[in-house]
Amino acid sequence: MVTVTEIEYQVLTGLAGQNAPLAIPELAEKLKLDQAQVSAVCVTRAGDEIELVETPYSELRLGKKAGEVQPTFPERLVVEALEKCGGEAELSSLAEPTGLDKKAVGQSLRWLKAKGWAEQEGRLLKLLPAGRGPAKGADEALVEALAELGSATEDELRARGLDVEAALKLLDGRSGVLDRRDRVNRIVSLTSAGQSLVDTGLKARREVTQLTPELLRGGEWREVELRPYDVTLAAEPSYPGKEHPLVSIFQMTRRVFLELGFEETQSGYVESSFWDFDALFQPQDHPARDMQDTFYVERPDVCRLPDQKVVEAVGQTHRDGGTTGSVGWRYDWDVELTKRPVLRTHTTASTIRALADNPVGPRKVFCVGPVFRRETVDYKHLPVFHQVDGIIIDPSATFANLLGTLKAFYSKMGFDRFQFRPAFFPYTEPSVEIFVWSEKKGDWVEMGGAGMFRPEVTRPLGCTQPVLAWGLGLERLAMFRYSLGSIGELYRARMQWLKETPLCR
Repeated sequence: MVTVTEIEYQVLTGLAGQNAPLAIPELAEKLKLDQAQVSAVCVTRAGDEIELVETPYSELRLGKKAGEVQPTFPERLVVEALEKCGGEAELSSLAEPTGLDKKAVGQSLRWLKAKGWAEQEGRLLKLLPAGRGPAKGADEALVEALAELGSATEDELRARGLDVEAALKLLDGRSGVLDRRDRVNRIVSLTSAGQSLVDTGLKARREVTQLTPELLRGGEWREVELRPYDVTLAAEPSYPGKEHPLVSIFQMTRRVFLELGFEETQSGYVESSFWDFDALFQPQDHPARDMQDTFYVERPDVCRLPDQKVVEAVGQTHRDGGTTGSVGWRYDWDVELTKRPVLRTHTTASTIRALADNPVGPRKVFCVGPVFRRETVDYKHLPVFHQVDGIIIDPSATFANLLGTLKAFYSKMGFDRFQFRPAFFPYTEPSVEIFVWSEKKGDWVEMGGAGMFRPEVTRPLGCTQPVLAWGLGLERLAMFRYSLGSIGELYRARMQWLKETPLCR
């Protein structure tokens, strides 16, 4: 005689008394047991005592936009209005008699044409013969059935006489009207080994999940077994509070650079034009400094500048190159323009401050934070976004070290396809742009820029050693890591996505 658990005993003996395979929910109902427990036994014993056949199917229910076609489809409202108007009417006049807004009337044209109910001639919409008292369509019948049933499989809908294929062909063009969910139907029966086991004889043992004082006092603990925990079984999902996925990217970025031996620095969001532009050898007539590209701050109206020697050295470099060996930008540099406050356009303003504070290497510094630009919003641009900026000050630093550092960062962040392309920036030479491959876009997408600071940047700040520098976008990195179609999706309050996105990968 074989000893099994109480649940296993009931499932195996229950299946032995059946003449045909049963679906797991049906078996659980017959045995008056919890479906999850029955399913666990069937999955555990599958292939040995129990034969488990899985058949995928789709369950249909009305979606979030089903209200657009309930209680009456818009195109049916339009043909009813046309009949009352004698068979034709101007499009602009149909909103009132149909109760639809102008946008919905316009959208109905697609379905009127597809169903052959009406056609447009200029401003007029004319009823066709098929549109005079049209019978209920397959799509309308399916929506009515789902409104009544709540949810149904395609086979259940066919059993009601519905033309499911024709209905789905039409409704698939109406985004959000239907919600299709993939399910699996599990059918179970005893194998010959299972039947033999039952025929030989089974003994049920009592299992408990915890050892209680009552079991100890009465001595029943000798007759029971403690149930082992199976951590692989399905469990009710738990959604505890957690940090936002984008914040997780910021923290991961910090960890990576700290692991690489960097120190973190910070500075204010409102920055002087001196640190944001002039200290980086960006000329005062550069397009990036225009009002249409940069957010200027009204209050305070001026910013305090650093030590006068530093300011004068930077100004001289702009005028004629100063002590750097270059000819500078050859224009009349205006110190008053450097005092204008801006919302920082890059976190390089923070790392260049750190360089000025201590220009002697070896030293590695990074900064993670928001930056602000007057960008046109699209799938990869926002007016507020986040960057990680970094510099390496080292007498032996080379361009190869820069590429190696960037490669190490993106590898640690989970990317394996990235490339460097030559670029130009006013404050680095040589310079590169970093691109990563987007499977979703099928293209390379720029992630940021990097290079070696020019002497016109480092010398005025008292640094005579090579300095490697970079600024990388973090929203784009997050967009790829979470397989999103646009940066804007990171900031939309989509609760289901926020709940289900794993913090660890």
